[in-house]
Amino acid sequence: MPEQSRSQGRDGQDLLRDLGRRLREVRERAGLSLSELARLAEVSRRHLTEIEAGRANPTVTRLVDLAQALDVDPGELLALDSARRGVARGGRIALVGLRGAGKSSVGRALALALEVPFVELDRRIEELAGLPLASIFELHGAAGFRRLEAEALERVLSEGERFVLATGGSIVTSPATFARLRRTCHTVWLRAAPETHYERVVQQGDRRPMAGRPRALDELKALLAERDPLYERCEVQIDTAQLDVARVVAALAARFG
Repeated sequence: MPEQSRSQGRDGQDLLRDLGRRLREVRERAGLSLSELARLAEVSRRHLTEIEAGRANPTVTRLVDLAQALDVDPGELLALDSARRGVARGGRIALVGLRGAGKSSVGRALALALEVPFVELDRRIEELAGLPLASIFELHGAAGFRRLEAEALERVLSEGERFVLATGGSIVTSPATFARLRRTCHTVWLRAAPETHYERVVQQGDRRPMAGRPRALDELKALLAERDPLYERCEVQIDTAQLDVARVVAALAARFG
């Protein structure tokens, strides 16, 4: 009797069930129904139901179609169990959020508590370009900045398995880079109300975002509302408006320490 293939044996069945659970998890996180994802990926709702139930073995091209519809890297659908994902991410912690979320202050304190390096991605981008951020945008535009951001992230990832990384607030708008960040780091969204973001930036003595813009707070509210669904893809969310830096650090150190 020919040897039973792995896709038909117990290991293959477990794999398909894991894949189905992972697909459903990513779909629900994206806020899509079965019908909506089926339409976006151009697959029948029945076939998608079978995949999520672990009863269908999708082709590689079908997985790519689903990943594109979900706006994630295909590898994210194949990160099937928490143990393997934890090994891939190691002790890398990436803080995500709008300016004024507390990424630098929390990041430095958390790195100290965990005895690991603290890295600010924006500073690495400036070092890579030999220019301040404002000049990068002026000379190279948003596309040039995104290329530098992706390269800077790869360089940081090559430096070790343990660090705390403060990312730029707009990294979530670069699908490939954000997917790479989520695959390789434990991502933490430091969230706060728009008013809190606004007040913190003012308290830092930087009024440039508000200069000549009487509707700056309204613009900030709109920006946060637009990015909320992207930030929600992070592994952990912490409301920094309700906790001081010490308590945020204690919570993260207890989880990742």
